[in-house]
Formats: sequence, C-alpha cells, structure tokens
Amino acid sequence: MFTGIITHTTAVLGSKSGADGLTMTFKRPKGWDDLVLGESIATNGVCLTVSAIHEDSYECLLMPETLHKTSFGADLPESVNLERSLSVSDRFGGHFVQGHVDGTGTVEKIDTADGWRVSVAFPEVNKELVIPKGSITINGVSLTVAELSDNVLGVAIIPHTLEHTTLNMLRVGDKVNLEFDTIGKYVVNIMKAQKVKEDEHAKSTKG
Repeated sequence: MFTGIITHTTAVLGSKSGADGLTMTFKRPKGWDDLVLGESIATNGVCLTVSAIHEDSYECLLMPETLHKTSFGADLPESVNLERSLSVSDRFGGHFVQGHVDGTGTVEKIDTADGWRVSVAFPEVNKELVIPKGSITINGVSLTVAELSDNVLGVAIIPHTLEHTTLNMLRVGDKVNLEFDTIGKYVVNIMKAQKVKEDEHAKSTKG
C-alpha cells in the first residue's frame, strides 16, 4: 500500500529485455541502505518488486502485462518518481494507492500562465471513476482533480510537488500512468452489481 506522496526521484540507468519481460536498473537513492530483495516500490505509480540489489543501484523486472498496461511499454523515462511501501508508523499524507495502474492517459495541455496546470485525457470507460475534487494518481503522485470535462481531467500542481517529482518534465503528448481512486472503484463495482440484481428481480417479477 502507498499514499502517492513521492519521497525520491531517481535515474533509470538502463534496461534489458528477456524472455520473462524487461529488467530495469535504477540508481539507488541515498539513505536506501536497508533496501531488501522482494521489496515493493511504487515507480512512477507502478508497484515493482526489487529483484536484484547492487552497490549503487537495484533492478526490477517488468512483466509483459505491466508493459502493456503502463507507460513503460510505450517509452522508458530518464527518471522516475519513487515511493516505498507504507509502514505502520508512517503518516498518511495522500490517499489509498495500490500501485496497480489502471491504464495510461495522455497529456493534452500544460498551462503555466497561472501556476502549473496539466490536462490529461483518459479512457472513456473510466469516466465514472473520476469526479471533481476527487483523488487521482498520476505517475505515482497523489493529486486532486481540479477540472473535469468529458474524459479530460485537469490538475493543479503546487511548486513543492513540481520540485520534488518528475511532473515538471511532462510534455504535451506524453503518456502517464493513472490509478483511479480505490474507494471509488469499489463503490462503482457495488452499484453495478446492485443494478444487475435489480434488473434480474424486475425480469423475474414480470414473468
């Protein structure tokens, strides 16, 4: 479990394709001396497992499904946002983030005239999961939906977030990883299941 509060950014040192998928090598941030094999790290919002540890770097294996569902399958970034999994004693500063990316969105507009605002187009099938003032995770960063029009959402990014994440490197046309609010997904699923039951009941009473 994560919160969408980025603690570090780091460089992608390299990648290698293999029969099992793509192995990516990341520079190990300072202070990560306690990194262990099998640890989960949200990397641009994607929950990856540490598969190898070196003196100044570590590796993660991305399976074909991960490459298909995330922006890593389209273009490998030069640097990524990082968040280690939540511990019991941590402050919960963002929102519930699983690191299970729902899909990708496309940056449609970046407006820097009044702060830093980014518009992202997302799949229409996910429209019911996005609400104004609701939570959204973009490349691992917990953000609030400031604007919503059809299947395009807008977020306002504060200077601190720009300084401490890779969001300041976004350009129009970039693919970004999206994870919609976990609670919202459960609510929508329950409502759909209830609707099915109601429809089935209505059919049975008519018969």
